[in-house]
Amino acid sequence: MNRQVLLRRRPIGTPSAEDFEATETAVGRPGPGEVLLKNLYLSIDPAIRGWMSDAKSYLPPIELGAPVRSGTLSQIVESSVDGWPVGQIVQALAGWESYSVVPAHALHGKVKPIDGIPLASMLSVLGGTGLTAYFGLLDVGRPEEGETVLVSAAAGGVGSVVGQIARICGCRVVGLTGSDEKCAWLTDELGYDLAINYKSTDLRLALKEACPGGIDVFFDSVGGEILNAVLTRINRRARIVLCGAISQINANELPPGPRNYLQLLAKSARMEGFTTLDFANRYDEARAELAGWIREGKLHHRDEIVQGIDQAPSHLLRLFSGEHRGKLMVKLADPEV
Repeated sequence: MNRQVLLRRRPIGTPSAEDFEATETAVGRPGPGEVLLKNLYLSIDPAIRGWMSDAKSYLPPIELGAPVRSGTLSQIVESSVDGWPVGQIVQALAGWESYSVVPAHALHGKVKPIDGIPLASMLSVLGGTGLTAYFGLLDVGRPEEGETVLVSAAAGGVGSVVGQIARICGCRVVGLTGSDEKCAWLTDELGYDLAINYKSTDLRLALKEACPGGIDVFFDSVGGEILNAVLTRINRRARIVLCGAISQINANELPPGPRNYLQLLAKSARMEGFTTLDFANRYDEARAELAGWIREGKLHHRDEIVQGIDQAPSHLLRLFSGEHRGKLMVKLADPEV
């Protein structure tokens, strides 16, 4: 039997346990151009909340009564697609279920185990999390040595990697997060130059003190008032990387746009959004470089993993409570030999 967690209703505001429904059904069989996946790990990301609504996005909404969509680390157990053999471990876009039937285009790369790196890390620092940080910062933000890089949601899965890559590039790095404990983690373990607890300080004053020379690159996953405050501190030719807007992800109505957006004009600055799908043909390049930094001790990561598909809804809710550090995942099974 295939254990599943379905989207029972579209959330109003912050999701709750009542928005999900657990069930069991027969395992499907792949048709032409499809594979059957045994899902090993589920990736828990803010994007899932967007897919749960019926708003237009880069992917269609999750259908009511369908498994919740998720990035996964999976193993092919049946295949009708050339080049994707049985037994191969892959990164995929599948669902909150034990087994998924997906088309070949939902497979986002073959996973080759790397000595000394846990398999689960292939879904986090070497998966969607690391790829988002890598392409968002290097290709969209384009940091240069000596510049100041500011990162919001800096203790999250993506932000914690972004700051370390910026340090590897020779930048001065400042992180924004929501607790003193997370601030200490960023500076003491991840190498951030400074960290600001935006919940306990005047953010505009703190930014002035932490970034006296202004901000060259802002990697933003929060939006809202934080983005408004940062716009007043950007330098000429600054780059603002829009990764997400978790501050308004549960809003029933879209808030007004950033009031200080004319600073982009005044400073000849650029604000650009992206998704990792924009760089799908370069995933192997990014994974190779990220793995090299891990082996050299330049890049550290933290994965918070719970066991069992029934834990997926509550683990998702932790994204909105600010209780976590690093990447959230759910383990479903071990790979078959």
